Amino acid sequence: MRRQDEPGGKHRGYILVVDDNRMNRLMLARGLEQQGHRAAFAENGRQALEMLAEQDFDLILLDIEMPEMNGYQVLERLGADVHWRDLPVIMISAVEEIDSVVRCIEMGAEDYLTKPFNPVLLKARVEACLEKKRLRDEQRALFRKFASDEVADELLNSGFSLGGRLVEATALFCDIRSFTTIAESQSPQETIELLNAYYGLMIGAITDQGGLVNQMEGDGLMSIFGAPLALEDHCRRAVLAAREMIALIEGFNRAQAGLQRGPIRIGIGIASGPVIAGYVGTQQRASYTCVGDTVNLAARLEAHTKVVGQPILIAENTRLGLDARIMVVPHGEVRLKGKTQSVKIFSVPAAAT
Repeated sequence: MRRQDEPGGKHRGYILVVDDNRMNRLMLARGLEQQGHRAAFAENGRQALEMLAEQDFDLILLDIEMPEMNGYQVLERLGADVHWRDLPVIMISAVEEIDSVVRCIEMGAEDYLTKPFNPVLLKARVEACLEKKRLRDEQRALFRKFASDEVADELLNSGFSLGGRLVEATALFCDIRSFTTIAESQSPQETIELLNAYYGLMIGAITDQGGLVNQMEGDGLMSIFGAPLALEDHCRRAVLAAREMIALIEGFNRAQAGLQRGPIRIGIGIASGPVIAGYVGTQQRASYTCVGDTVNLAARLEAHTKVVGQPILIAENTRLGLDARIMVVPHGEVRLKGKTQSVKIFSVPAAAT
Protein backbone atom coordinates (compact mmCIF):
# COMPACT_ATOMS: atom_id res chain seq x y z
CA MET A 1 0.00 0.00 0.00
CA ARG A 2 1.38 3.40 -0.97
CA ARG A 3 1.00 6.59 0.97
CA GLN A 4 -2.13 8.64 0.42
CA ASP A 5 -2.58 12.38 0.42
CA GLU A 6 -4.59 13.72 3.32
CA PRO A 7 -7.09 16.57 2.84
CA GLY A 8 -4.76 18.89 4.73
CA GLY A 9 -1.96 18.31 2.23
CA LYS A 10 0.25 16.11 4.44
CA HIS A 11 1.33 12.71 3.19
CA ARG A 12 0.70 9.49 5.01
CA GLY A 13 3.45 6.94 4.66
CA TYR A 14 3.77 3.19 4.56
CA ILE A 15 6.76 2.61 6.84
CA LEU A 16 8.82 -0.52 7.41
CA VAL A 17 10.12 -0.86 10.98
CA VAL A 18 13.12 -3.19 11.23
CA ASP A 19 14.12 -4.05 14.79
CA ASP A 20 14.72 -7.35 16.61
CA ASN A 21 13.27 -5.91 19.84
CA ARG A 22 9.52 -6.45 19.98
CA MET A 23 8.95 -3.62 22.49
CA ASN A 24 10.77 -1.14 20.23
CA ARG A 25 8.62 -2.23 17.29
CA LEU A 26 5.42 -1.76 19.26
CA MET A 27 6.45 1.68 20.56
CA LEU A 28 7.38 2.88 17.09
CA ALA A 29 4.18 1.47 15.61
CA ARG A 30 2.06 3.31 18.15
CA GLY A 31 3.86 6.60 17.47
CA LEU A 32 3.58 6.19 13.69
CA GLU A 33 -0.09 5.27 13.78
CA GLN A 34 -0.85 8.31 15.95
CA GLN A 35 0.67 10.40 13.14
CA GLY A 36 -1.61 8.75 10.59
CA HIS A 37 0.97 6.41 9.02
CA ARG A 38 0.82 2.66 8.51
CA ALA A 39 3.58 0.38 9.67
CA ALA A 40 4.88 -3.07 8.78
CA PHE A 41 7.48 -4.97 10.78
CA ALA A 42 10.59 -7.06 10.21
CA GLU A 43 12.62 -8.73 12.94
CA ASN A 44 15.94 -8.63 11.06
CA GLY A 45 17.58 -7.33 7.92
CA ARG A 46 17.01 -10.46 5.86
CA GLN A 47 13.29 -10.41 6.52
CA ALA A 48 13.21 -6.69 5.67
CA LEU A 49 14.77 -7.28 2.24
CA GLU A 50 12.26 -10.05 1.54
CA MET A 51 9.42 -7.65 2.37
CA LEU A 52 10.93 -4.91 0.19
CA ALA A 53 10.96 -7.31 -2.74
CA GLU A 54 7.23 -7.89 -2.33
CA GLN A 55 5.91 -4.44 -1.35
CA ASP A 56 6.58 -0.74 -1.85
CA PHE A 57 7.45 1.31 1.21
CA ASP A 58 7.98 5.04 1.66
CA LEU A 59 10.45 4.89 4.53
CA ILE A 60 12.49 2.42 6.60
CA LEU A 61 13.22 2.72 10.33
CA LEU A 62 16.28 0.48 10.66
CA ASP A 63 18.01 -0.85 13.75
CA ILE A 64 21.79 -1.29 13.61
CA GLU A 65 22.47 -4.39 15.70
CA MET A 66 20.30 -7.34 14.61
CA PRO A 67 20.76 -11.08 14.10
CA GLU A 68 21.12 -12.68 10.63
CA MET A 69 21.67 -9.34 8.84
CA ASN A 70 22.52 -6.09 10.60
CA GLY A 71 21.76 -2.50 9.62
CA TYR A 72 25.08 -1.99 7.82
CA GLN A 73 24.44 -4.98 5.58
CA VAL A 74 20.92 -3.79 4.80
CA LEU A 75 22.18 -0.32 3.85
CA GLU A 76 24.79 -1.89 1.60
CA ARG A 77 22.13 -3.94 -0.21
CA LEU A 78 19.83 -0.95 -0.55
CA GLY A 79 22.57 1.20 -2.05
CA ALA A 80 23.50 -1.47 -4.58
CA ASP A 81 19.95 -1.83 -5.92
CA VAL A 82 18.72 0.80 -8.39
CA HIS A 83 15.12 0.31 -7.20
CA TRP A 84 15.92 0.80 -3.50
CA ARG A 85 18.77 3.30 -3.39
CA ASP A 86 16.43 6.32 -3.16
CA LEU A 87 14.31 4.81 -0.37
CA PRO A 88 14.92 6.97 2.75
CA VAL A 89 16.24 5.24 5.86
CA ILE A 90 16.21 6.48 9.46
CA MET A 91 18.57 4.58 11.74
CA ILE A 92 17.42 3.42 15.18
CA SER A 93 20.25 3.58 17.70
CA ALA A 94 21.17 3.76 21.36
CA VAL A 95 22.96 6.90 22.56
CA GLU A 96 26.27 5.02 22.84
CA GLU A 97 26.04 3.94 19.17
CA ILE A 98 26.56 7.45 17.77
CA ASP A 99 29.78 6.42 15.97
CA SER A 100 27.85 3.64 14.28
CA VAL A 101 25.16 6.13 13.26
CA VAL A 102 27.80 8.32 11.58
CA ARG A 103 28.95 5.31 9.60
CA CYS A 104 25.36 4.62 8.54
CA ILE A 105 24.85 8.23 7.41
CA GLU A 106 28.01 7.91 5.33
CA MET A 107 26.52 4.77 3.78
CA GLY A 108 23.37 6.61 2.71
CA ALA A 109 20.99 6.75 5.67
CA GLU A 110 18.97 9.99 5.87
CA ASP A 111 18.73 10.49 9.64
CA TYR A 112 18.67 8.73 13.01
CA LEU A 113 16.55 8.30 16.16
CA THR A 114 17.91 7.41 19.58
CA LYS A 115 16.23 5.17 22.12
CA PRO A 116 14.04 5.85 24.04
CA PHE A 117 12.03 7.45 21.24
CA ASN A 118 10.97 11.08 21.59
CA PRO A 119 7.55 11.42 19.90
CA VAL A 120 8.24 15.00 18.75
CA LEU A 121 11.54 14.00 17.12
CA LEU A 122 9.95 10.89 15.64
CA LYS A 123 7.23 12.98 14.00
CA ALA A 124 9.64 15.63 12.71
CA ARG A 125 12.17 13.24 11.24
CA VAL A 126 9.62 10.92 9.68
CA GLU A 127 7.75 13.78 8.02
CA ALA A 128 11.00 15.36 6.78
CA CYS A 129 12.07 12.10 5.16
CA LEU A 130 8.66 11.52 3.60
CA GLU A 131 8.70 15.04 2.18
CA LYS A 132 12.14 14.44 0.64
CA LYS A 133 10.91 11.22 -0.94
CA ARG A 134 7.79 12.96 -2.26
CA LEU A 135 9.93 15.62 -3.92
CA ARG A 136 12.24 12.98 -5.42
CA ASP A 137 9.25 11.06 -6.76
CA GLU A 138 7.83 14.23 -8.31
CA GLN A 139 11.21 15.03 -9.84
CA ARG A 140 11.47 11.54 -11.34
CA ALA A 141 7.91 11.79 -12.74
CA LEU A 142 8.72 15.20 -14.24
CA PHE A 143 11.88 13.89 -15.89
CA ARG A 144 9.90 11.06 -17.45
CA LYS A 145 7.52 13.53 -19.10
CA PHE A 146 10.41 14.94 -21.09
CA ALA A 147 12.76 11.97 -21.37
CA SER A 148 12.62 8.21 -21.61
CA ASP A 149 12.71 6.07 -18.47
CA GLU A 150 16.29 5.07 -19.31
CA VAL A 151 17.53 8.65 -19.63
CA ALA A 152 15.60 9.72 -16.52
CA ASP A 153 17.11 6.89 -14.48
CA GLU A 154 20.63 7.65 -15.72
CA LEU A 155 20.18 11.33 -14.90
CA LEU A 156 18.83 10.66 -11.41
CA ASN A 157 21.35 7.95 -10.60
CA SER A 158 24.49 9.41 -12.16
CA GLY A 159 23.78 13.13 -12.22
CA PHE A 160 24.08 15.57 -15.09
CA SER A 161 27.28 16.41 -16.94
CA LEU A 162 27.96 17.48 -20.49
CA GLY A 163 29.86 15.02 -22.66
CA GLY A 164 29.44 11.37 -23.49
CA ARG A 165 30.92 7.91 -23.77
CA LEU A 166 31.75 5.68 -26.72
CA VAL A 167 29.28 2.82 -27.23
CA GLU A 168 28.25 0.38 -29.96
CA ALA A 169 24.69 1.16 -31.00
CA THR A 170 22.24 1.40 -33.89
CA ALA A 171 20.75 4.70 -35.03
CA LEU A 172 17.35 4.92 -36.74
CA PHE A 173 15.94 7.93 -38.58
CA CYS A 174 12.33 8.16 -39.76
CA ASP A 175 10.59 10.86 -41.77
CA ILE A 176 7.19 11.39 -43.40
CA ARG A 177 7.54 11.74 -47.16
CA SER A 178 6.16 14.90 -48.77
CA PHE A 179 5.16 16.26 -45.37
CA THR A 180 5.31 19.88 -46.53
CA THR A 181 2.72 19.13 -49.22
CA ILE A 182 0.50 17.36 -46.71
CA ALA A 183 0.70 20.27 -44.26
CA GLU A 184 -0.23 22.73 -47.00
CA SER A 185 -3.39 20.81 -47.84
CA GLN A 186 -4.91 20.84 -44.34
CA SER A 187 -5.43 23.04 -41.31
CA PRO A 188 -2.76 23.39 -38.58
CA GLN A 189 -5.07 21.56 -36.16
CA GLU A 190 -5.32 18.60 -38.54
CA THR A 191 -1.54 18.60 -38.92
CA ILE A 192 -1.04 18.49 -35.15
CA GLU A 193 -3.52 15.63 -34.84
CA LEU A 194 -1.71 13.77 -37.63
CA LEU A 195 1.69 14.23 -35.99
CA ASN A 196 0.43 13.16 -32.57
CA ALA A 197 -1.05 9.97 -34.03
CA TYR A 198 2.10 9.34 -36.08
CA TYR A 199 4.46 9.84 -33.14
CA GLY A 200 2.30 7.70 -30.90
CA LEU A 201 2.57 4.77 -33.30
CA MET A 202 6.28 5.20 -34.06
CA ILE A 203 7.39 5.70 -30.45
CA GLY A 204 5.43 2.63 -29.35
CA ALA A 205 7.11 0.42 -31.98
CA ILE A 206 10.57 1.73 -31.07
CA THR A 207 10.25 1.47 -27.29
CA ASP A 208 8.76 -2.04 -27.57
CA GLN A 209 12.13 -3.11 -28.99
CA GLY A 210 14.15 -1.31 -26.34
CA GLY A 211 14.93 1.76 -28.43
CA LEU A 212 15.14 5.34 -27.20
CA VAL A 213 13.49 8.19 -29.14
CA ASN A 214 15.84 11.07 -28.41
CA GLN A 215 14.90 13.62 -31.09
CA MET A 216 11.60 14.72 -32.62
CA GLU A 217 11.62 17.62 -35.04
CA GLY A 218 8.72 18.39 -37.33
CA ASP A 219 7.75 15.09 -38.92
CA GLY A 220 11.12 13.42 -38.33
CA LEU A 221 12.48 11.45 -35.43
CA MET A 222 15.75 9.90 -34.40
CA SER A 223 16.07 6.91 -32.13
CA ILE A 224 18.96 4.93 -30.73
CA PHE A 225 19.21 1.26 -29.80
CA GLY A 226 22.00 0.51 -27.33
CA ALA A 227 22.21 3.73 -25.29
CA PRO A 228 21.98 4.68 -22.52
CA LEU A 229 21.32 0.99 -21.79
CA ALA A 230 23.43 -1.51 -23.72
CA LEU A 231 21.56 -3.88 -26.06
CA GLU A 232 23.41 -6.95 -27.26
CA ASP A 233 21.15 -7.36 -30.34
CA HIS A 234 20.65 -3.67 -31.14
CA CYS A 235 20.89 -4.24 -34.92
CA ARG A 236 18.08 -6.79 -34.94
CA ARG A 237 15.89 -4.79 -32.59
CA ALA A 238 16.15 -1.65 -34.73
CA VAL A 239 15.17 -3.54 -37.89
CA LEU A 240 12.26 -5.27 -36.16
CA ALA A 241 11.08 -1.87 -34.92
CA ALA A 242 11.32 -0.46 -38.46
CA ARG A 243 9.21 -3.26 -39.90
CA GLU A 244 6.61 -2.76 -37.19
CA MET A 245 6.58 0.96 -37.93
CA ILE A 246 5.78 0.29 -41.59
CA ALA A 247 3.01 -2.15 -40.61
CA LEU A 248 1.51 0.40 -38.22
CA ILE A 249 1.51 3.09 -40.91
CA GLU A 250 -0.36 0.74 -43.24
CA GLY A 251 -3.01 0.23 -40.56
CA PHE A 252 -3.10 3.96 -39.90
CA ASN A 253 -3.69 4.63 -43.60
CA ARG A 254 -6.64 2.25 -43.66
CA ALA A 255 -8.18 4.21 -40.81
CA GLN A 256 -7.41 7.46 -42.64
CA ALA A 257 -9.19 6.19 -45.74
CA GLY A 258 -12.31 5.57 -43.67
CA LEU A 259 -12.21 9.24 -42.69
CA GLN A 260 -11.72 10.34 -46.31
CA ARG A 261 -8.18 11.45 -45.55
CA GLY A 262 -5.08 10.79 -47.60
CA PRO A 263 -2.40 8.23 -46.72
CA ILE A 264 1.11 8.96 -45.52
CA ARG A 265 4.36 7.21 -46.37
CA ILE A 266 7.53 7.07 -44.33
CA GLY A 267 11.19 6.36 -44.97
CA ILE A 268 13.51 4.74 -42.43
CA GLY A 269 17.32 4.68 -42.43
CA ILE A 270 19.33 2.48 -40.07
CA ALA A 271 23.08 2.26 -39.40
CA SER A 272 25.14 0.54 -36.70
CA GLY A 273 28.54 1.18 -35.20
CA PRO A 274 30.36 3.34 -32.65
CA VAL A 275 28.62 6.50 -31.40
CA ILE A 276 29.27 9.01 -28.64
CA ALA A 277 26.22 8.99 -26.34
CA GLY A 278 25.65 11.71 -23.78
CA TYR A 279 24.39 15.20 -23.05
CA VAL A 280 24.94 17.96 -25.61
CA GLY A 281 24.26 21.65 -25.06
CA THR A 282 25.01 23.91 -22.10
CA GLN A 283 24.65 23.70 -18.34
CA GLN A 284 21.37 25.61 -18.70
CA ARG A 285 19.87 23.61 -21.56
CA ALA A 286 20.94 20.21 -22.84
CA SER A 287 19.55 17.08 -24.45
CA TYR A 288 20.56 13.44 -24.48
CA THR A 289 21.68 12.36 -27.92
CA CYS A 290 24.19 10.33 -29.92
CA VAL A 291 26.66 11.69 -32.44
CA GLY A 292 29.15 10.24 -34.88
CA ASP A 293 29.47 8.95 -38.43
CA THR A 294 27.04 6.11 -37.65
CA VAL A 295 24.32 8.65 -36.86
CA ASN A 296 25.07 10.69 -39.98
CA LEU A 297 24.93 7.55 -42.13
CA ALA A 298 21.50 6.59 -40.78
CA ALA A 299 20.20 10.07 -41.62
CA ARG A 300 21.59 9.83 -45.18
CA LEU A 301 20.04 6.41 -45.64
CA GLU A 302 16.65 7.75 -44.60
CA ALA A 303 16.91 10.46 -47.25
CA HIS A 304 18.02 7.88 -49.83
CA THR A 305 14.84 5.84 -49.36
CA LYS A 306 13.16 8.34 -51.68
CA VAL A 307 15.74 7.64 -54.39
CA VAL A 308 15.45 3.84 -54.37
CA GLY A 309 11.73 3.74 -53.57
CA GLN A 310 12.15 1.46 -50.56
CA PRO A 311 10.75 2.28 -47.11
CA ILE A 312 13.64 0.76 -45.09
CA LEU A 313 17.34 1.04 -45.91
CA ILE A 314 20.13 -0.32 -43.71
CA ALA A 315 23.91 -0.09 -43.76
CA GLU A 316 26.23 -3.09 -44.05
CA ASN A 317 27.20 -3.02 -40.36
CA THR A 318 23.53 -3.38 -39.48
CA ARG A 319 23.09 -6.27 -41.91
CA LEU A 320 26.05 -8.07 -40.31
CA GLY A 321 24.19 -7.97 -36.98
CA LEU A 322 21.07 -9.71 -38.35
CA ASP A 323 20.27 -13.40 -38.47
CA ALA A 324 19.01 -15.31 -41.50
CA ARG A 325 15.37 -14.91 -40.46
CA ILE A 326 15.40 -11.27 -41.55
CA MET A 327 15.42 -10.93 -45.32
CA VAL A 328 17.46 -8.16 -46.91
CA VAL A 329 17.91 -7.09 -50.54
CA PRO A 330 21.32 -5.72 -51.63
CA HIS A 331 21.43 -2.46 -53.59
CA GLY A 332 25.17 -2.37 -54.17
CA GLU A 333 27.52 0.48 -53.28
CA VAL A 334 26.24 4.04 -53.46
CA ARG A 335 27.73 7.46 -52.81
CA LEU A 336 25.36 9.10 -50.35
CA LYS A 337 25.09 12.86 -50.09
CA GLY A 338 27.76 14.28 -47.82
CA LYS A 339 29.81 11.04 -47.77
CA THR A 340 33.27 10.85 -49.35
CA GLN A 341 33.24 7.06 -49.70
CA SER A 342 30.69 4.69 -51.21
CA VAL A 343 28.77 2.45 -48.81
CA LYS A 344 26.95 -0.84 -49.27
CA ILE A 345 23.24 -0.51 -48.64
CA PHE A 346 20.39 -2.99 -48.26
CA SER A 347 16.63 -2.71 -48.17
CA VAL A 348 14.44 -4.66 -45.79
CA PRO A 349 11.11 -5.81 -47.22
CA ALA A 350 8.41 -4.55 -44.88
CA ALA A 351 6.47 -7.82 -45.07
CA ALA A 352 9.51 -10.05 -44.45
CA THR A 353 9.14 -12.86 -41.94
